[in-house]
Amino acid sequence: MTDRPGDMSCEEFQSQLPELIGSGKVAANHPHLKDCALCQALLADLETIAEAARQLFPIEDPPPKLWEKIESALKNEEESGVDGSGEPESGPERPEGEEDSGAGPEKPKE
Repeated sequence: MTDRPGDMSCEEFQSQLPELIGSGKVAANHPHLKDCALCQALLADLETIAEAARQLFPIEDPPPKLWEKIESALKNEEESGVDGSGEPESGPERPEGEEDSGAGPEKPKE
């Protein structure tokens, strides 16, 4: 807690810390940290934990050929009229002998 009125308390700072870190701003530049050793230590601990977590799952680029394969598969689907499931992209099947006029559902004959 701070003794100066109007200054942010540790509780207030810590409640805003997730948003501050998530915003991409440099949390270490926050005015509350200038005089608060407790929150300085907390931020240092959080930064250490975050760095350790990044090391657990290093970011790797996909193999260069992967994007070419995806693009080729999409192009083949477009050309063949078949979606990724192997099924034609047309609508529901019609009974044999019926044709789709494109005019929508037929009205019952009177």
